Amino acid sequence: MAYTLKINGRSQTVDVDDDTPLLWVLRDVLGMMGTKFGCGMALCGACTVHLDGQPVRSCITTVDSVGTGEITTIEAIGRTPAGQRIQQAWIDLEVPQCGYCQSGQIMSAAALLAANPRPTDTDIDDAMSGNICRCGTYVRIREGIKRAAAGGSGRTGG
Repeated sequence: MAYTLKINGRSQTVDVDDDTPLLWVLRDVLGMMGTKFGCGMALCGACTVHLDGQPVRSCITTVDSVGTGEITTIEAIGRTPAGQRIQQAWIDLEVPQCGYCQSGQIMSAAALLAANPRPTDTDIDDAMSGNICRCGTYVRIREGIKRAAAGGSGRTGG
């Protein structure tokens, strides 16, 4: 079936089965490789994208469930104020180690800051709890979120 999806501000028409996961539409059909496959069961967060500003796991979000929602991927998150601050903090603090999980980490962190510009440590832990980093960069991720929340000034709160 043909679906017209609004992805990163552009309409894209795809012809896929109703139950095709959004992850595979993004990667295999549209060639957008920033969103990663991790576990395929919504447990690791590597495939996180935004649907109408909310973080969702694209590996279990079927294309027919998207409707008229607006999808934002890692390729466009830097166009948002929160996404831009998060990406800069990630660079400044050298957050990634292997980097595989980082697109999902950034998407979850950007959603957190868009909803809560001054998160506490508990807020950060709650928002990021579904994102797994096998390299264990959780301390740098938290510091990156704090830096981004402080406007990139280096001040951290929480």
